[in-house]
Amino acid sequence: MSHVVSPIRQKWITNTETYGQITADVCRPIESKPSLPWLFWTAVSGLVMLMGFSLIAWTMWKGIGVWGVNWTVGWAFDITNFVFWVGIGHAGTLISAVLLLFRQPWRNSINRASEAMTIFAVLCAALFPLLHMGRLWLGLWFLPLPNTRGSLWVNFNSPLLWDVFAISTYLTVSLVFWYLGMIPDLATIRDRMARAGKKISAKIYGVLAFGWEGSTRTWSRFEIISLILSGLATPLVLSVHSIVSMDFATSVIPGWHTTIFPPYFVAGAIFSGFGMVQTLMIVTRKIYKLENYITMDHMESIAKIVIATGSLVGLAYTTEFFVAWYSGSIWERYAFINRAFGPYWWSYWAMFTCNVVTPQLFWFRKIRTNMVLTFIISLFINVGMWFERFVIIVTSLHRDFLPSSWAMYTPTYVEAGIFIGTFGMFMFFFFLFSKYLPVINMFEVKTLLHHPKKPSHIEEREGLKINA
Repeated sequence: MSHVVSPIRQKWITNTETYGQITADVCRPIESKPSLPWLFWTAVSGLVMLMGFSLIAWTMWKGIGVWGVNWTVGWAFDITNFVFWVGIGHAGTLISAVLLLFRQPWRNSINRASEAMTIFAVLCAALFPLLHMGRLWLGLWFLPLPNTRGSLWVNFNSPLLWDVFAISTYLTVSLVFWYLGMIPDLATIRDRMARAGKKISAKIYGVLAFGWEGSTRTWSRFEIISLILSGLATPLVLSVHSIVSMDFATSVIPGWHTTIFPPYFVAGAIFSGFGMVQTLMIVTRKIYKLENYITMDHMESIAKIVIATGSLVGLAYTTEFFVAWYSGSIWERYAFINRAFGPYWWSYWAMFTCNVVTPQLFWFRKIRTNMVLTFIISLFINVGMWFERFVIIVTSLHRDFLPSSWAMYTPTYVEAGIFIGTFGMFMFFFFLFSKYLPVINMFEVKTLLHHPKKPSHIEEREGLKINA
């Protein structure tokens, strides 16, 4: 007897007849031997990551003089990359927490990978405030440690300290949410490994599953703590990137000193985060043959959010120019004219084209459902959001209040190599995650199936029990 898929939820899961089939499909990459393409790309990303860390070591040895920064442009690639990576992680929190509270079924197939993406992106972002200090070993000064004067070392007036609190809170909540959601699936893998006679693997996954037995009491507590964590994580969607935006908005630099930055940065972070989700989901569904679980409707829903947030970002760009004109401040006016028509004009128009014009193509359903075009557009979005941070930072700094202090900024190979290295680090961790942990949330995807009552022996054979 096959299951009956609810008409309301059918579009979120296709061609899947049994709970056991879902378990088999999700566990297949974990139970099979590593493929040659996986080994190749994991090795490539690992080598790129090592190259980045070697350039970080070179920076620590020689000093940040090996970068292209100068007296005028003190914030450049490092803070640009920091804001970029923090923004990438925003979609994971929104999909995990906000959409869970609103009971959106389309989150179930993509939330696990999005949560992992958040954690890896925040780890990449955490490198750059430390590198920006120039003395990595003084990173302990960010911690609220007491000194002999009975006070704290930390300077709460420093925007870098706000970033530390934002990143640490964001990382902790995201990590707990991600790991907690995997426990039932880890128990499923544990039992399958035990039945297959893989004792070492079963013991490892058993430790990771924290002794999960799937009782009614356990499920009840699991659902309660998931809702509590969702309530705690939801404000992070608005607060974390608002804090990052205040690194700029609390200054008096023309182009930075504006009240639009917090909502502007939040919309941009969700925009860039969903752009990266699109990129990863297209690759994941193709490589691991998960088209039945990450469906076209999932990709269309992500594209619609990209349209909405991309339009908000375009509105913010226009509002900035209007405020600069309406303010009557000659310095504000010059800052924005310089962005669009000054020496770095190419970066501004690359940003505007990728972030405002390109996402509007998703209005056409034929483009939203074409995975090749969607993949290309998602790459343009990621490129455009990096250029947005570059434009905000570099074009606002390179023209100082005194013309005698004006300077141009050109990145060196060290800065470019460190940034590329963080991409290697991000992909290396994601490849490991997709191979050894369930990339699809099995127990939540199973809730999309509506099934009639079956005899217990049929349920056990088809894998309907939680730990099957």
